[in-house]
Amino acid sequence: MIEDAPHFLASWSNFYVMTGSSAAALVGLMFVVITLVTRMETVQMETSQRMDGVATYSTPTVTHFGAALFISAVLEAPWHLLIDAAFLIGLCGLFGVVYVARVIVRTRRLTAYSPDPEDWLWYTIVPLVAYGAVFIGAVLLPVMPVRALFTIAGAVVLLIFTGIRNAWDVVTYLAVVGPNRQG
Repeated sequence: MIEDAPHFLASWSNFYVMTGSSAAALVGLMFVVITLVTRMETVQMETSQRMDGVATYSTPTVTHFGAALFISAVLEAPWHLLIDAAFLIGLCGLFGVVYVARVIVRTRRLTAYSPDPEDWLWYTIVPLVAYGAVFIGAVLLPVMPVRALFTIAGAVVLLIFTGIRNAWDVVTYLAVVGPNRQG
């Protein structure tokens, strides 16, 4: 069973082409939004405060899209052994858990903005669950491929939808409150 990667991965090909393409397009849109917001600034916020906000809210959103793209690319590769794909996906899940832990620390240190419970949910808890699911799915991939692939797929979709929601949150916050005023 462990050596039959093409059999298990073939039926997921369309799904991962769709999620990978979507994630890549959304990363591009985030770059456009950040560029436009940077040009809109009229009053300079202290550089450290601006960078804290970017590191806490915008960069993780791009990272979630990037993780979805990476996982999609890994599962589109022509693997012969599921263990090889599982290793890379497991590293991605582990990286994501550690990364979200760093985001939690940054969020707690914010001075320019006080996150509300919704921010905590969508910027820390939901991504932590998604990356945890990626890691668990990767561990299970060689031994329970069908369930593991559904787990990983659910986590990828969760990362994309979390990224969409968080990108919208950042954009609407900046449009309503503005990049240079505390909200």
